[in-house]
Amino acid sequence: MSGILFHKYGGEDLDSYYPIRPECQADVPKVRFKARAGKTLSARRWHAAFSEDGHLDIAKVLRRIQRGGIHPSIKGLVWEFLLGCYDPNSTFEERNQIRQQRSDSKFLLCYFFSFFTEHRGLISYTNHFRQQYAAWKTECQNIVPIIGSGKFITAAIVTDDGQSLQDSNRDSLDQGWHVDGTISDKKVLQWMLGLHQIGLDVVRTDRSLVFYESETNQAKLWDVLAIYSWVDNDIGYVQGMNDICSPMIVLLENEADAFWCFEHTMRRLRENFRTNTGMIGVQSQLSTLSQIIRTIDPKLHQHLEDLDGGEYLFAFRMLMVLFRREFSFVDALYLWELMWAMEYNPNIFSLYESNSSTSDGRQVNDKQLKQCGKFERKNVKTGQPDKTSALSVFLVASVLETKNKKLLREAKGLDDVVKILADITGNLDAKKACNEALKIQKKYLSKHNKLRLFVIGVMVLLIVTPVIVPIHVNQ
Repeated sequence: MSGILFHKYGGEDLDSYYPIRPECQADVPKVRFKARAGKTLSARRWHAAFSEDGHLDIAKVLRRIQRGGIHPSIKGLVWEFLLGCYDPNSTFEERNQIRQQRSDSKFLLCYFFSFFTEHRGLISYTNHFRQQYAAWKTECQNIVPIIGSGKFITAAIVTDDGQSLQDSNRDSLDQGWHVDGTISDKKVLQWMLGLHQIGLDVVRTDRSLVFYESETNQAKLWDVLAIYSWVDNDIGYVQGMNDICSPMIVLLENEADAFWCFEHTMRRLRENFRTNTGMIGVQSQLSTLSQIIRTIDPKLHQHLEDLDGGEYLFAFRMLMVLFRREFSFVDALYLWELMWAMEYNPNIFSLYESNSSTSDGRQVNDKQLKQCGKFERKNVKTGQPDKTSALSVFLVASVLETKNKKLLREAKGLDDVVKILADITGNLDAKKACNEALKIQKKYLSKHNKLRLFVIGVMVLLIVTPVIVPIHVNQ
């Protein structure tokens, strides 16, 4: 497929890459994305961006993606670089070694477990010993053998107190699975309690796609989510992760590659899924959204405040699953790759390798600055490392701005706000939304910096004035 010349793509129906079940045709949003010669990254231009030994000209690739997205035939391959799975400065041979390490089932569990270090709930990896997906999968299979069998479960397999429900679920479970007595390991119990919920969500995930008519493909999604929830036991599995993971399963045939793409995506998004008593994971981003609207459109912000919507909870879903529900499947993928290209930092691979959480890892020199996406370049220049100020937050702000007049005129309560925003489903243009988000970012940073300088000036006056006044009076 990737060998087809791009000039044949002009009038091609991209739905053919992700066919929709006939009975669902009327219920899915219309696809707006079109592959455009000279703008969309084609297979030919993608292959031409590599040097003879495999170094990737990432700046050239980013420019093309930001102009017109990525052709479906190479999306999965390009995403691996956008998400930081591979370093564009690596060679073909180095990437093959990494790929082999990730999927080598012969790699012994005991060999790399001694090198585990915890970092905010995620198990980090060193340059010498990457965690191996196959090894994790083997470990999970030893507990629940149905993993990797091409099947999955939708019914609970243990009780809250750790008692096996094996007998009541023999049709759903591998016959070799058994638990002797009560499960005492809290991590194992917590993980097993969530497996059936993952199964229930898998059944509902992108069910309009022909791809998920296959139980094998559904099981592949379940396996990846189940194993991720085992690895990241601090967050575990939360509804919505299935929507983030699904495109990786569709795009990448190799399950290990799909897992690592999802894992790297979750490095950006995992705090969105953290749920504590009285707090939701995206609350910090919602707070940033509130600050942005207050700065660029105080009238709209005050109106939302008056409607008791100042916490912007109506934007929860957009941020949680990155607009998956507001776009068609094809357009959601287009939006994501635009965002990732615009947010791209050339240090992302080394940052993940070192597992650094400091802003220093994002610092770039003048040469690297040219390899940053449009959004990230602005952040680097203005010193804005805050992850809560992600492009997705400015995207929501752009949506609110497009509905500004209608919200001010027609919204008399929060239900009206939700209804007005629901009308955008299937009607958003991903490229236009991203460009508007960049404009809002520029406007916000400009006003925010002016306000900051004003506050600093006032503080200086407050400090200096008490000294000056007495001198003036004494004179």
